[in-house]
Amino acid sequence: MITYNAEGISMPKIKKRPTTAWIRAVVATYGRTVGEVGYLFVNDEKILEVNREYLGHDYYTDIITFDYDEGSTVNGDLVISLDTVRTNAEQFHRSYNEELHRVIIHGILHLCGINDKGPGEREIMEAAENRALAICPALNIL
Repeated sequence: MITYNAEGISMPKIKKRPTTAWIRAVVATYGRTVGEVGYLFVNDEKILEVNREYLGHDYYTDIITFDYDEGSTVNGDLVISLDTVRTNAEQFHRSYNEELHRVIIHGILHLCGINDKGPGEREIMEAAENRALAICPALNIL
């Protein structure tokens, strides 16, 4: 089950059913299934608080992924700052809708085992994001 919630901000205007189907389809391309995945949309102050409390990081980010995977089943909580998504959309000259879906799938790709911190990993993550976005029915961007 995939759930979508917001805390301290308005829920983003995402199409939940097509987005959920898209997430499941992307996960399946990695030979995995979706178990319990929870999205929590927050503002910058909340994500900074989560980052400090759970990761010991003192900076803003667009997404924090908590991985609870069990075998081939993807489970996790994903906390997304809509403030940072908006800032990144402007910085990278993307629509807000595209950047939001990029971040939504970015966390899922982490749960599927793709990293982005080591040498060459960022490029692998970006390619995986682009492949996923290319099949996203909720977007009219590609």
